[in-house]
Amino acid sequence: MNAHKVEAVLAEDGTLILRDLPFHAGDTVEVIILEGKVPQQTVASPNQPETDLYPLHGKVVRYDDPTSPVALEDWEVLQ
Repeated sequence: MNAHKVEAVLAEDGTLILRDLPFHAGDTVEVIILEGKVPQQTVASPNQPETDLYPLHGKVVRYDDPTSPVALEDWEVLQ
């Protein structure tokens, strides 16, 4: 089975047009329609400001000895 995912928006009259599909004329295809879900973080209502999609953007990040082993006491083979 060759699957291909396409996101599209219905027209006002309820029609849906799919273009540039990777199938050939005359191929038999199965169509399953699923309602898309819009993530709540990306939707901003007119009364509420848009939420910060990147809360760590611009924050200082520091790694103390990033190549040192972590949790050596948890490894049974080392005991």
